[in-house]
Amino acid sequence: MTPGTRGGAGTIDVLVVDDDFMVARVHRTFVERVQPFRVVGVAHTGEQAIEAVAELRPDLVLLDLYLPDLFGLDVIPRLRTAGHDCDVMVISAAQEAGTVRGAVRRGVVDYLLKPFDFEDLRPRLERYAAQRGRLLTTVVRGQADVDRVLAGAIVPAPALTLPKGMSVETAELVEQALRATDNTLSATECAALTGISRVSARRYLEYFHSTGSAEVALRYGAAGRPERGYSWRA
Repeated sequence: MTPGTRGGAGTIDVLVVDDDFMVARVHRTFVERVQPFRVVGVAHTGEQAIEAVAELRPDLVLLDLYLPDLFGLDVIPRLRTAGHDCDVMVISAAQEAGTVRGAVRRGVVDYLLKPFDFEDLRPRLERYAAQRGRLLTTVVRGQADVDRVLAGAIVPAPALTLPKGMSVETAELVEQALRATDNTLSATECAALTGISRVSARRYLEYFHSTGSAEVALRYGAAGRPERGYSWRA
């Protein structure tokens, strides 16, 4: 367990839990690149995580599931029994439907599959920070206030609008390319298929990923950095 220093007002304190020391270090680096998050500790076992939460009182726990002593989901009820109300975001390679359902039943705020990179984690942290801000600041006077806190879970989503600088025509081209591929599509491959620049292709692909329309996975080649591969979510 590696203690840290608690941040000031408005800081979201995070405990990183992963049995792999190098992976935990990478996750810590990712988290600290996003404001207003601050890592206050790192734990490598379930028991260390429980002790660290009691000592450090983090706002959010990034929890791996495959720990050497406890299954990660079994850590959560022990935290609740001890009276800790920190939020939990699962970060794990476990993708079995039963595990995901179990995580949802235990009230996790998000579930991110390994392997991932910074651009996968960043929007989830930002979404959590926005939701947490609403929970902390909203004064509930009626149903409309409750709906706003739930961030669209009840209120119908508005009509989809593209970010500034993006066109419907190009978005349709990228969507068609994604739907047509049998595996995954990189930004370079998408650019070649659609006739747009690689930078533009990456922007549209990331947009579809941010809206939940596309999935992304890291593709590892013989050499060099891993490449992001996109596929349309069925």
